[in-house]
Amino acid sequence: MREEGKNEKRGRSESRGGRTSTSHWTQVQPVRVLPFRTSTFVFAILIHNLRVETFALFGGHHGKTNTTVTTVTTMGDKEDSSGSFSEEAKTEEQKAKLIHPRPSLISPELKAMIRIRTKYQALKRRRLDSGRPSTGPDPGPPTDPSRPSTGPGPPTAPEIFTSHGKQAAHRRRRRKGSRVLFPNSCCKVVPSDKDRSRAKPFFVLFGIIVSLQVYNAIENLDDHVAPYDLEGLDKTLRREVFGQQGAIEELMEHLQGYLSTYAHSQPLALALHGPSGVGKSHLGRLLVRHFRSVLGEELVVQYFTLHHCPVQGDVGQCARELSLWVEEIVEHAEAQEKIPVFVLDEVELMPAPLLDVLQGLLQPNQTNERLNVIYVLLSSLGQEEITRHILQNVSCTAKPARALLRHTLAEHHPLWAEAGLDIVSLTLLEKSHVMECLLEEMTREGFYPDHGHIERLAEELSYFTTMGHQYSQNGCKQVVARVNLL
Repeated sequence: MREEGKNEKRGRSESRGGRTSTSHWTQVQPVRVLPFRTSTFVFAILIHNLRVETFALFGGHHGKTNTTVTTVTTMGDKEDSSGSFSEEAKTEEQKAKLIHPRPSLISPELKAMIRIRTKYQALKRRRLDSGRPSTGPDPGPPTDPSRPSTGPGPPTAPEIFTSHGKQAAHRRRRRKGSRVLFPNSCCKVVPSDKDRSRAKPFFVLFGIIVSLQVYNAIENLDDHVAPYDLEGLDKTLRREVFGQQGAIEELMEHLQGYLSTYAHSQPLALALHGPSGVGKSHLGRLLVRHFRSVLGEELVVQYFTLHHCPVQGDVGQCARELSLWVEEIVEHAEAQEKIPVFVLDEVELMPAPLLDVLQGLLQPNQTNERLNVIYVLLSSLGQEEITRHILQNVSCTAKPARALLRHTLAEHHPLWAEAGLDIVSLTLLEKSHVMECLLEEMTREGFYPDHGHIERLAEELSYFTTMGHQYSQNGCKQVVARVNLL
């Protein structure tokens, strides 16, 4: 009995050994997975494995299978002869003999690589589909029933299978270029209406509105200046006032800037100062004549101190009359939407009450109608400072002496210290300017303009001589008396 038991155990172990050797073709060996690099590398491995499997099919594995079957048959015959096996053991041995493993052309390693490649392509396809705008539900790659379902969620990153395990691939961040370059053979893609920005039409419309406003402002400037005919005034002054080109340019700049608009924050006050005989009163008469021709007699006032306020008269009454006169004309000009002009001559002879009235009229905190006024003050105050400055600076004009002149005039009265009062200084007349005055006066009186006679009359006048220049001491004041003696 002990021997039969031993034989039975030996037969079972041998039968297990036979099944193990017989199931050589069906057992899957541990898969060694290589990292998938490129499709070229995979194709080379496929060719190599096909060659190895073909050789194994016709050379090695066939002989090995026959040997295994023969061994199992021999062991089965021995066990039958001993008669120690049961009917179940014999049935299992017969099934093992009948079942032969079917040879395969693809090795387990190659199958594993094909599975890896298929999964990689599926993940790559899913990543490309996730970047496009989806038009419907994404079925996704086929799922493995053996794995638990994780539910819907965002696509995962591709995994790299190596011998050490699997790890997620790191995505490289691509820098977006600041400019998009299009090839020459391709046309640019026009953005759709949804992608276009609404800021561009807004800025275009805003630019058009600003341009129209600027154009309208320029037209309004021309409309305000046109009634005053400043071009004609400029030509008249340059033709009839000699040797004062700088003063005329400065005067016209002030008038052009003030008359361009109707709304102002303070009146325009111009103080013309210069030595005796340089043309201050003549300039004032030309201004009055021109503005009366364009505005009318009632809106232009020429005020002479000795005539309207004599020395023996009541100074307080003169001041009140001047204030009421200005107020009346300003109201009348406001009704016509025009700017009145006041030309005040012989300001150096005005008493202090009259100067106080003028100072009050120049203040900015007044009614609107008092702010739209032009005051022109003609005076010979500071003529010593102007003469001294011109003789010491022959190559320069009298403009640099403005600060010194304002300081000297402010000592006479605070009126000239007002910030709203602009001082324009007239320069001395040279000998050539005196000769022009003689020519004009002789032509007006009907005398023949003989050049030799004009030079002889000019030599009879007195001059300041410095650095080759001759400046008349009395200007053109004695020209009329010299022509009347002819």
